[in-house]
Parts: sequence; C-alpha cells; structure tokens
Amino acid sequence: MQAVVNGEPVALGGPGVRGLLAMLLLRPNEVVPVEDILDGLWGEDPPLTARTIVQNYVSRLRRQLRLVDPTGSVWIDTQLPGYQLIVDEDLIDATRATGLLTRARHEHPVRRAEMLREALGLWRGPVLADVSPRISAPELDDLRFAVLEARVEADLDLGRHAELIGELATFAEAYPFREQMIAHLLLALYRTGRRADALEAYQRFARRAADDLGIDPGPALRELHERVLNDDSTLLLPAPAPLVPPKVGVLVPGQLPPAPVGFHGRDEELVWLDQLLAEDHGEATPIGVLGGPAGIGKTALATMWGRMVGHEFPDGQLFAGLRGFHSEHTPLEPGDVLTQFLLTLGVPATEIPADTDDRAALYRSLLAHRRVLVLLDDARDSAQVRLLLPGGSRALVLITSRVRLEAMVARSGARLLDLQPLPAADSVRVIDSITGHGRMDRSRLEQLASLSGGLPLALRIVGARLAARQDWIADELIAELGDESTRLTALAAEHSDTSVRAAFDLTYRRLAEPDAFRLLGLVPGPSVSPAATAVLQSVDTATARRSLRELADAYLVSETSRDVFVMHDLVRLHAKELAPVGEERAAAVDRLVTYYLNAANTARHFLGPVAFPLEKTDNSGIGSAFHAVEWFEREWANLVAVLDVAAPGDVWRLARMAHDFRVVHPVWQPWQAIVHKGLSSAVSAGDLEGEAWSRHSMCAMYAQFGRAGETLDEATRIGEIAAELGDSRLASVGEEALAAAHYGLGNHREAVVAYEKAIERYRDSGDDELSVFAVGRLALLHGEMGDEQAAERHARAAVALSAAVFAEAVSREILGAVLSAQGAQSAARQQRERSAELYAQVKSAKAEEMRDLTDDV
Repeated sequence: MQAVVNGEPVALGGPGVRGLLAMLLLRPNEVVPVEDILDGLWGEDPPLTARTIVQNYVSRLRRQLRLVDPTGSVWIDTQLPGYQLIVDEDLIDATRATGLLTRARHEHPVRRAEMLREALGLWRGPVLADVSPRISAPELDDLRFAVLEARVEADLDLGRHAELIGELATFAEAYPFREQMIAHLLLALYRTGRRADALEAYQRFARRAADDLGIDPGPALRELHERVLNDDSTLLLPAPAPLVPPKVGVLVPGQLPPAPVGFHGRDEELVWLDQLLAEDHGEATPIGVLGGPAGIGKTALATMWGRMVGHEFPDGQLFAGLRGFHSEHTPLEPGDVLTQFLLTLGVPATEIPADTDDRAALYRSLLAHRRVLVLLDDARDSAQVRLLLPGGSRALVLITSRVRLEAMVARSGARLLDLQPLPAADSVRVIDSITGHGRMDRSRLEQLASLSGGLPLALRIVGARLAARQDWIADELIAELGDESTRLTALAAEHSDTSVRAAFDLTYRRLAEPDAFRLLGLVPGPSVSPAATAVLQSVDTATARRSLRELADAYLVSETSRDVFVMHDLVRLHAKELAPVGEERAAAVDRLVTYYLNAANTARHFLGPVAFPLEKTDNSGIGSAFHAVEWFEREWANLVAVLDVAAPGDVWRLARMAHDFRVVHPVWQPWQAIVHKGLSSAVSAGDLEGEAWSRHSMCAMYAQFGRAGETLDEATRIGEIAAELGDSRLASVGEEALAAAHYGLGNHREAVVAYEKAIERYRDSGDDELSVFAVGRLALLHGEMGDEQAAERHARAAVALSAAVFAEAVSREILGAVLSAQGAQSAARQQRERSAELYAQVKSAKAEEMRDLTDDV
C-alpha cells in the first residue's frame, strides 16, 4: 500500500490507517460499511473503542489528503452506513492496469507489448503486504497474471521466443498450475527448435497436475501438445487467414457507415465495448445498448468501434437505420429490416418467407454459427429490435436509441451504457479537427466548446459553421451562443435541416405526456425534484416522480442521484422555448415559489431555534435534522435561482430561510449573496419587516465570521424598525445583534448588558428557546472576563435551553470550552464528544474539529 505524489511516496501512518485506506481504495467511490472496516482491521474481536479508532483513522487520512492534495479532488465522505473515498479511479494503479490491459487487446503487438509492460510496472511488490492479512484482494493477483500472460503472448507474436524461455521456465516453477503460461512455454520451446523439451515440459506439467490435483491438463493445452507432437508447422509463425473469393449467396456484408471524421474522446466507452466483446456470455447473444439524448454521438461511437474491431467479425457487419426518431419517415417495421438483412445475406427475393416470424427464424438460422456484428441504429423501442436479434452466441448486437431500452435488459440480458457529454478537452479537439488543426486560438475553442455543452452534434455544427470562414466569424458565433435567447438558433448548420433544436423536437414530439417537459421549462434552477415537479403539474409526488423518470428514459433529464433530476443546458433551453406563457405560466411559477417557501420553512425548523416567525408547514419528505441539511444542500442552487422569479415579499422570506441553513453550514460567498439579495428586495419594495430580518441575517453572518464589530449600524437599524412596527421579537433579536456588535468591538461590559437585556426580552415574550445563543455567548463573555462560575452557569443554562440539534451542539461546545478552561478536562471531553455527535447529525465540519480537540486532550 503506497501513495505517491509527484513521484515521491507519502507517509500514511501505521498499519491501521493503511488498512483503512486499502479497503476504501479497493472499492473506490463506493460506500464501505463500518462493519466491513471493523472486520478487516480486527476480525471477530474488535476492541470496545473500535468505532472511535476508525473515526480517528478517517480524521488522520483526511488531514493527510488535505496536505498532499489541496485541491480537494480526493476526499473521504461520510455516507451511512460507512465511508466513501471520492477519487478519480484513473489515479489508482489497479484501475490503470485494467485499462491498459483492455486497450492493448486491439493494438499492434509492438504497442501491445509496451502497454502491458507499463501495466506490469505498476506493481511494486506483493499485494497489500503491509496491511492486516484479513484484508485481501485476490483479484489483484489475478489481474497481474492476466497482464503478464498477455504480455508474453504479445512477445510471442513478435518472435521473441528465445528471450522468453528463461522467464517462462522460472514462472512455471513458481506457479506450476497456470496452464496459459505452460502453453506459452511449450510454444516458445517449439518455435526455437526444442520440440523434445516442449514435449517434456508438457509431460512434467501433466504428471504434477495428476499427482497434486488429480486432474488432467485442460483441452486447450492438450490440443497444443497434440500439435507439437505431430510437428504441426503452422505453430511456427502466425499465418494470415486465407482469402476466400465471395460466392453468390455466401456474401460477407460490410454495411457499417463510414467512420465519423473528427471523432475524439470516448476512451472509457470504447473500453466498455471492448469488455462486452471479450466477456464470456455463454450461449447467449451479447447485446449492448448505447443510450443518450439526440446529438450525443451514439451512432458515431458505435460505428467507430465497429470499424476498430472489424477483424473480430470475419463474417461481416450488418447495419440498419431503424428511423425510430425520424423527421419525415415512420419507424421501420421489423419485417422490412429482416427482408433487407436476408437479401444482404444472399437469400433470393423469391425465397424470403412472407410471414415476419418465419423471416426472423430464417435470419437466426443463417447467423447461428457466424461471427457477425449487427448494428441497429436509432431504435424506437425494444419491440422494434426484438425480432432482429441473432440466435447464436458468436454474433454481437449493438443498439443505439434515444430511450432507455430496459425491456432489452429484462428479456434479452442486454447491457446498457448511457452516453454523457464530452469533456472539455475532447470537445475542443472535435471543433479543432473540423475547422483545421491549429487554425483557431485555444481560448476561442474553449469558449465555443463550453457553450456547446459537450454535445457532439452541437460541436460539429459549430465546426461546420467556422470551417473555411474568416476568423472574426468565431467572435460572432461566440456572441450568439453566449446569449441564451439565440443559442439554439446558432446551433444549426446553414442551408441544412441539421440543427440541435430539430433533433430535440423529434424526441419531444414522441413523448406520451409532452406537458411534463414544457413545465420543466419554468424551473429556474439547475435541477428539479419530484416534489417541485408535483406542484408544477398539480399532481401527487409519486405521479411526478414517474413522469420525471419517463423523461429520463427519453434522455431529456438525468437522475444524477435519488430524486435529483437535471437537464443538459441545451435541452433546458429547448424546454424554455416550449414553456407555458401568460396566466398558465404565472400560476405555475407561483406554485413553485410557494413550494420552496413551505419546504425551506419545514427544513429550517429541524436545525435550530427559528427567530423569524412563519408557521411550520407539513412536508413529509423531511423528517430529521440530517434530512433537513440534505434538502438544503441539494436545493441550494434552486433556492437561489427561485429568488429571480419570486415576488419581492417572497424573495426576502426565502433568503431568510436560506440564512437559517447557512448559520449551520457557514460559507461566506453564497451566504452573503443571498442575504444581500433579500435585503435589496425588501428595501426596494419599502418592506420594513423584510428589511429588519434581512439586516439581522447580515449581523448573524458577520458575527459567524468574526466580524460582528462591523454591524453596529445594522443592529441599531433593526431596533429602530422594531420600535416603529411594535414587534417584540424583532426588538429581542435586534438587542442580541447589538450585543454581538459590542462583543466584536471589544466592549465587553456593554455586550453583557445587551445580552442580558435580549435574554430578558425573549423571556418576557415567551421565546425562551430563542435565547439559547445569547445565553451561550454570555457564557463565553464571562469566561473571557475571568468569572468562571458565571461562565459555567450560563453554559449549562444554554444546554438546558437547547431544543434543537444544532443549538445543543453549539451549547455543548461552549460548555466544553468553559470546563477545559477550568482544567476539568475529563468533563470537557465528554461535552465535546457529545457536541461532535450532534454536529455530525447536521453534517457540520465542526464535528471533526470537536473530535480533533477530543483527541488532543
């Protein structure tokens, strides 16, 4: 187990820490349950404090990761029921080795041998030698053997027989039952003229297998032995397959479309296809389905891969454009496609059966023992392709579609691969290759690629519009694409019906419920949930979830995590063009804003005492502080976006509720932005209540970041408005804000008086729970002023007043600090441990800070 940064190994800690990291690396980007970690580190006899020890290991690893990777690209996330290592898997040697092995399969032997040597160089000793023996990864040993065997095979193809004999003989002694390596040894010996030695090597293996394992050599090794025994000269050098002239009725079809010009990227997808080809599917026909929205490059990928592996299909390639989503023609009937295929395979027109099922049976019979690639492009649904599947296991079927063909998985065992937009670097290469390599500066290319959203169709249209044009056209196109109102119009090839809008329209027109997509055009944020969709459509949440998943099946939205649906930027613009207008639009937007007001209000009540009064609403989807934090994290960008379409009175109320979340999860920039937006809206509308609560949000925000001394004027203004409105609660929070400002300015006496006055106001108005933070701050003040008894009294009072998770976490943190200052370290540790547990319930970073303090005691 070793971590390497810039070529230098990094100290990871003891065996326990290394063992934890090993378990996380063996399951990257997956949640590893704590129970599995305990079992790996200690087996059936973990210590009583095992979970705490694991938490400490995680804290140490997080600190180490922050030191070696300040960008935060690798981190450990706490996800019930355990921990998840978030990491680019290409950084892990095992993943790199697997990728090299897969990609090498179709390379020339010289390049193949180089790639496989590179893969072998990633091993630096025995697997997991420096961690607990309970943690094992036999799959890594299997991978190493597979890479080594493939490298030897490449060297044999290059004629390096004599050089390999010593290595193979040594390997056979160390691992006597690896039949593939024994076969390589036999072949190397035979090709160097040592036929007798080859036969002796086989006999030695056969005797050992019989004596030690009670088995005979496998059929492949026995066949090779027979050929050596018979002095089969075809073993000497690989010979090309003989050319057989085509005969009428025995045609070898080659129907794949031309390889797409300017194809770039898709390395992972090509590896996925290679693996589909390489896997043993038994007697079943391997079927791959490439799914994705219009213009994502499904056909281009399928065609490119089909041409790359054409040699794997000596009996030919069949292609059918099924017209599932065609602008002018209806989808092709399976019977018509079967007729085309049978004619291509040499069946005379007069002998093609009239019945569709009979055609399918003849088609399956013809392909039963042929190694054929069948590419079915643009399928409408599973029913359209079901009769087009060959019956034999030697063929491979590749299907592309704009809908998720889940029925193909259920009935035919197909594998699904959803294509995503191209990354930025590959997007740039697509445009650059079409316009002429190096003709346009990198900055412009990157802007154009970004505005095209990584959609290959859009990238090709951009390239086509720029090809053979003057350079300044690029600036004009960037301006058109930069304006959302003209972006889709700009993504159309001139004098052509090829456009992104037209491609999306074809999908939209075939939706069973197009209104569901139109309404999504009103969503201002980057994602939408079933709950928000339900209020837009005026249906229940379950119906809205089904509607969204139907749109996901059509690749118009993507469910990136449970109940989080997002649209590609270009799809979103298409939905906006189709969105309702007039009264229908206004009513739907009002329902959406009301949903966010109610949901945010419900969520914030779980986090702490809520000063701004708004009656708690029912939202069954949020049932705990943890769920409330998750809701705010998931919906934050949407909350911010909704402010742009809400009425002024709703803007500052939404901003205030978002503020209540930021008190728990303070991040300066987003907090400041939403507070200022709420304040600006309230002041512009002349809403004094909104102005006062927004200014209070500002005071709390500045205090959280140690800048309370800058808020004296804001706190004073809150008091003035409270007096003008006769609002007792506003007066209380204004007094507390004034106390915090004095505290920040170092005016401790004035701060004590103001805090006590605020606490008294809260008590008189029946808002004791709201005084919890003021009482806690008063405890800290007394501690700084040297009155330890008063500090402890107020700290314990704050704990008693805490009715919400976050408030209790803060209060116990304060009590822990007070007790620590008194030298009562054991009692302080207990408070901090409890504080850490409570902070963890609201996913606060303070949980780790509390654990670190506890570790230091």
